[in-house]
Amino acid sequence: MFATVAPIHVLTKLLFGKSGWPKRFLASAAWIVGARTAVAGLPLNRHSLLISNHVSWLDILVLGGTTGTAFVSKDNLGHGVIHWLADQNSTLYVRREDRKGSVGQAVAIARAAEREQPIVLFPEGTTGPGDQLLPFRSSLLEAAAYASDKVEVRPIALDYGPAATEVGWHGESGKDNVLRILGRKGTLPVRVHLLPPLDRTSDRKALAHSAREAIAVTLASSRGPAHL
Repeated sequence: MFATVAPIHVLTKLLFGKSGWPKRFLASAAWIVGARTAVAGLPLNRHSLLISNHVSWLDILVLGGTTGTAFVSKDNLGHGVIHWLADQNSTLYVRREDRKGSVGQAVAIARAAEREQPIVLFPEGTTGPGDQLLPFRSSLLEAAAYASDKVEVRPIALDYGPAATEVGWHGESGKDNVLRILGRKGTLPVRVHLLPPLDRTSDRKALAHSAREAIAVTLASSRGPAHL
C-alpha cells in the first residue's frame, strides 16, 4: 500500500500544494490492522487543539484516519521511514525534557492549531496500560494561552472497549507490541468520542484537569471506573 500511495501523495502535493492522502493512508492502515472505528460527537472545528488519552500506536492510525488531525510528537521517532510518514501529516516535534524551551514549544503548538488542520497532543506523555489514565502533564497546554480566539480546545476519548488492556502498549518493547497486535484475530471496535470544547480562560493546569476528567467520565460510562 505504501509503495502505491506515497508517489500519488507526493505528486498531488507538488501539483496542488496539499494532499488528502495521509488521512486515507492512515484510515486504510487502521482498517488493515483490524480497527473498525465509529465517531461520536459534534464535528471538529478546523482550528482545534485536541487533547487525547494515549493507549497505543494504533491511536495515530485511528485518529488521523477519522479526523485528519496532525500530531504533536516527541522529536525522536526512530526509523527514517516512520519520520518521513509523520512529516507528511504535518507532525509537530517537541522535546519534552527541554523545560527551558517549553514556552517556545507551546507557541509552536498554538500556531499549528491555527492552521486548517486540527492538531492533537497526548498529555500523558506516553502510552498507558489501557485500563487507567496516567497523570496529564500540563506544560504543553500553555498553547491555549497563545492561540487565537478561533481555536477550540477539545478533549477526545479513545475507547477500545474490552480490548483496551490487550491493545495498551505498556511494559513491552515496540516490536513485541506490534507483532502481538498484528497477530490478533478478529476486528477491533474503536469509538472516538469528540467531547465538548473546554473553557479556554482556564490556566493550563485547570485545562489538563478538565480534559482528564471529561475523558475519564466518558470511558467510565462504557467500561467502568477502573481507569480513573
